[in-house]
Amino acid sequence: MLYHLFNRFQADFSVLNVFRYITFRTICASLTALLICFVLGPYMIRLLREKQIGQYIRKLGPESHQGKAGTPTMGGVLILLSILVSTLLWVDLSNLYIWIILFVAAGYFGIGFTDDYLKQIKKRNTGLTARGKLILQVVIAGIAGFIIYMYPGFHTQVTIPFFKTVTPDLGPWYILFAILVIVGASNAVNLTDGLDGLAIGPVTIAAATYMLFAYVTGHLKIAEYLQLSYVAGCGEATIICGAIAGAGLGFLWFNSYPAQIFMGDVGSLPLGALLGIIAVITKQEILLVLVGGIFVMEAMSVILQVGYFKLTKGRRIFRMAPLHHHFELKGWPESKVIVRFWIIAIILALFAISTLKLR
Repeated sequence: MLYHLFNRFQADFSVLNVFRYITFRTICASLTALLICFVLGPYMIRLLREKQIGQYIRKLGPESHQGKAGTPTMGGVLILLSILVSTLLWVDLSNLYIWIILFVAAGYFGIGFTDDYLKQIKKRNTGLTARGKLILQVVIAGIAGFIIYMYPGFHTQVTIPFFKTVTPDLGPWYILFAILVIVGASNAVNLTDGLDGLAIGPVTIAAATYMLFAYVTGHLKIAEYLQLSYVAGCGEATIICGAIAGAGLGFLWFNSYPAQIFMGDVGSLPLGALLGIIAVITKQEILLVLVGGIFVMEAMSVILQVGYFKLTKGRRIFRMAPLHHHFELKGWPESKVIVRFWIIAIILALFAISTLKLR
């Protein structure tokens, strides 16, 4: 909104030309989202406590987590509100990619909110069924994938990191591929959200990484120089990535150990989906496996644990899944698990950025 307002008066006030630049608007969006979290965070924590919307802790989980019962949850509302407001203020609203990203975010927010509402407010411990959640996720991702597939100028070739000449064209199958990326990312982040600040840290790091990829992919000359697939218009996604990173840092202020608030499914599901849809739009889908390596490890630990448990009739690979619980049960303090996972996330992000030249 502010972008269009300032754009109208650029001819009269040359100083307003600065708002034409994606880099400047990305900084503004990041700071706006950060400020919204800082201002509204204490109010939301107080409101959730008054409404007695507190986290339910499984008795099967580590004993150290039992003291967290009752901690305000559904903080994802604050994160998504910050992202939405800052995005609408600073992006070019005529860009279709922006509306696709916001559609996915809103859809997965709705799924997460409904699930948390049933569990936290209606006191139905199971919330939405796993099958129901998955079907809704696939439908929303499918709609987004179809729109992208039909969008003029968007190609269906997949970029393979480190191999500049290997770009398989999936054709119509790209829609299914997009669904896999979006749904997979959403659920992987959801599984990671088990310790104070564990999920929001890597999400912020991943958003900052894709902020760079969105910018270079949407810049014709830089994309050609780096031999990347140029996607006209995707540069505006840089601003959303900045908003995610800003909101992530703002939420981390309250979510860091010991957490004053948890994000819940209403935060983890849409944040993962946002990373997935941005990876699709920037043509860096496969790279998300590296950028979001922490999420991949957490998801794979659950898949391997469940599969091995069934095949061996009761034996386990890890002491507990997801992976962060395994290290807790090995005696690592929670804060050490969190910080070490953050360090790994940063290393993976830097490695992913290096693929811009290692091709």
